[in-house]
Amino acid sequence: MRTSRYLPSILVATVLLLAAVTAFADDKSLPSSSGGVVSDQKAGSILFFNVYTSSSINAVSENTQITVTNTSPNKSVTVHLFFVDGASCTPVDYSICMSPNLTFKFTTAEFDPGTTGYIMMVAVDANGCPIVHNFLVGDEFVKFASGHQANLAAEGVAAKEAPDCDELSGIAVLNFDGTQYDQLPSTVAIDNIPSVADGNSTMVFLNRPSGDFILGADTIGQVYALLYDDQERAHSFGFSATTCQFKLVFTATTPRIAPRFGTVVPQGHTGWVRLLTSREIPLLGAVFNYNPGASTSATAFTGGYNLHKLGTTTSKITIPSYAASCN
Repeated sequence: MRTSRYLPSILVATVLLLAAVTAFADDKSLPSSSGGVVSDQKAGSILFFNVYTSSSINAVSENTQITVTNTSPNKSVTVHLFFVDGASCTPVDYSICMSPNLTFKFTTAEFDPGTTGYIMMVAVDANGCPIVHNFLVGDEFVKFASGHQANLAAEGVAAKEAPDCDELSGIAVLNFDGTQYDQLPSTVAIDNIPSVADGNSTMVFLNRPSGDFILGADTIGQVYALLYDDQERAHSFGFSATTCQFKLVFTATTPRIAPRFGTVVPQGHTGWVRLLTSREIPLLGAVFNYNPGASTSATAFTGGYNLHKLGTTTSKITIPSYAASCN
């Protein structure tokens, strides 16, 4: 009987395959969500969905579909959801229990109709205390009655150590300091704002994800911005937001700069914007562009993306902790 000279290679490949399967079955051997900064390209123990909306009158034209997945192959988790009203900054919460590999999908018209804001999801234990579970991923489909729409990935925040939590106290503090959880950005950017003269409508949502999610999230306050045209010339503007989510729609005359936006970014040109505050508060957000000619023009587009992150800061969020009653 002849022995194939390929047999050792086959045995080695088999051993490597079995090792990979064994590693996948063990959560501890899976790649960790590292990097120290929130990202929409990684799993985490906390997820942020930068904007959600729904109409209590016509959910067909304005609604958001949210999806969250527990990618762990063998660990169940409870996920504590917080729907933060962008105008009043008041949160409402809900809990879901997720078995390994489970995906949970819903629309915000079912849970928080008639509201526009942002969502935070936190991995917790059965007592409601935050845990290290860097296996949550998610995404959202958002559509507005104005025609703006996009598919946005959830922003993943990895946990490095669980916060102190006493289920008897009823509260837990999430520290985004790079030691407990990833840091959040203090400076964000919109990398492409096309000209309104080409039929574009660019809509930006800016969030401040910090504060007390029992009573109310922090408001944004004063924001400074630099608009650059495609000749590298800068134009400054600012605004003050008394809400925890601020919406800005670029028009020929908005924002107020000299000369106006329609002149700085004329037909066929683009610009970009840097957004920050003097207090280095955490900022997240998303941008949408709508062009009614997208279905007929090869150079017109409709879509959106999460704001780019340029700098980091430390911050915290206080949440209620209590035993979940999952449906």
